[in-house]
Amino acid sequence: MSLNILLSKEGGVGIVRLNRPQASNALSKALLQELLQGLAVYEMDDEIGAIIVTGSDTVFCAGADLKEQKDLTFYSSFMSEHFRAFTERIQAIRKPIIAAVNGYALGGGFELAMLCDTIFAGQSTKFGQPEIKIGTIPGAGGTQRLTKAIGKAKTMDLVLTGRMITGEEALEWGVVARVLPDDQVLAVAVEAARTIASYSRPMVYLAKEAINAAEEMSLSQGLMFERRLFHSTFALNDAKEGMEAFVQKRAPNFRHN
Repeated sequence: MSLNILLSKEGGVGIVRLNRPQASNALSKALLQELLQGLAVYEMDDEIGAIIVTGSDTVFCAGADLKEQKDLTFYSSFMSEHFRAFTERIQAIRKPIIAAVNGYALGGGFELAMLCDTIFAGQSTKFGQPEIKIGTIPGAGGTQRLTKAIGKAKTMDLVLTGRMITGEEALEWGVVARVLPDDQVLAVAVEAARTIASYSRPMVYLAKEAINAAEEMSLSQGLMFERRLFHSTFALNDAKEGMEAFVQKRAPNFRHN
């Protein structure tokens, strides 16, 4: 039985809640494994069209579990590579993932939120990469994803000083998609996820794939990739259904094929 996460469903939405309140949802090996298992459950569930990762009302995730990490050596850290496996498995999930963040999202917690496809944050949220303060550096994408999202100068500022930024700053910098009253973050995330889940699954997957490819390709390569995915949608019944429904002024009945 899972001890470190809680799973629930709301309509076509799967919710994964980090649940280590005694440790501010720190990313222990056990929590990471259970999180991946929970995401895999929803990835394979045909009833689920979108996923939410969230924490408590006061903390999303305070980062890595330092009680586990303090005795690592170079060799044991290099050989375990649990953060690489963690990030690669989340990136392989086709269904959209929304991070619904309240409170602190620091270090690995910030990196976890950035691994999701988009972030909805509460007004009281604090983001940061404070690893420099404990004698290390980000190890799960903090230096890389932040630089792609906000540029070199701002990333240098955050990583080298270890300072925190507010949800509003993160919104201004393009790290998060929406900033909401703290008590509305999860509800709005569920509403957005339900909207996503109501659409054709293949089209959602293709759109996500195209957007993610934009970070890895040149503009000309990305445009070609996008066109090919666009062309492929016309081989699917959902494209025909969606367009016919629009012409007939009715709601489409997507069958996800």
